[in-house]
Amino acid sequence: MTINIETRGRVQTLTLCRPQALNAFNDEMYKAIGDALSAAALDDEISVVIITGSGRAFSSGQDLGEMGDPKRREKGFVGQFGYFIKTVATFPKPLLAAVNGIGVGIGLTLLPHCDLVYMSSDARLRAPFAALGVTVEAGNSYLLPKVLGWANAADILFTGKWIDAATAKEIGLVFKVCKPDQLLDDVMAKASEIAALPIVSLVTTKKLMLQHREKGFVLARSLEEKAFAKLIGAPANREAITAFTEKREPDFSNLSGNS
Repeated sequence: MTINIETRGRVQTLTLCRPQALNAFNDEMYKAIGDALSAAALDDEISVVIITGSGRAFSSGQDLGEMGDPKRREKGFVGQFGYFIKTVATFPKPLLAAVNGIGVGIGLTLLPHCDLVYMSSDARLRAPFAALGVTVEAGNSYLLPKVLGWANAADILFTGKWIDAATAKEIGLVFKVCKPDQLLDDVMAKASEIAALPIVSLVTTKKLMLQHREKGFVLARSLEEKAFAKLIGAPANREAITAFTEKREPDFSNLSGNS
């Protein structure tokens, strides 16, 4: 089981459940979240969905062991990431996130797709794509500059630095910072407040909001997929994955701008 699904009234909570891997996403988890959101979208008894993590992490990002599998680069291979992010990006109802711990990679790039993001005061976020020899994902080459402003997005994506909760709130990546033991209660209170309203109004409003960003997001995803396919398995990415497995710092000094 990679996720836990709990429904309280008209609010459904999806909890990432791979604590031994700090809730890193593998294909099984991408599919499980995609399937759960697809079902919730069609369920008239569900008005709001919350995504959170179990243990000390929200999500540590893509499972690097799975990312390094050569089979994933064979012609015709189709992973579950595309299905997952399309489902998240088009989810027609209010989607909230409760960032309970570290959020790395998709643990950060998922957040601009959520309507309201709550973050524990002791959680941290990071977008390590450049350090992995790859590039940004999930339409965030469009979404992060739009949500945070160009400079903040560039700082996050070019440096891969850690972002604390106060900074995330200051730059507009999260809506509210909560005490760790209050996080889920605060998110549930907001979700219940929203869920008490007519679902037809919520869905119509969300649809209108999504329409304004659809064109930019779709183009960004298309360009990102092509760039990612070129970089995955290339020298910089191979060095990053090898260094990770060997528990050492990567050395990119001998690589050119085209590597």
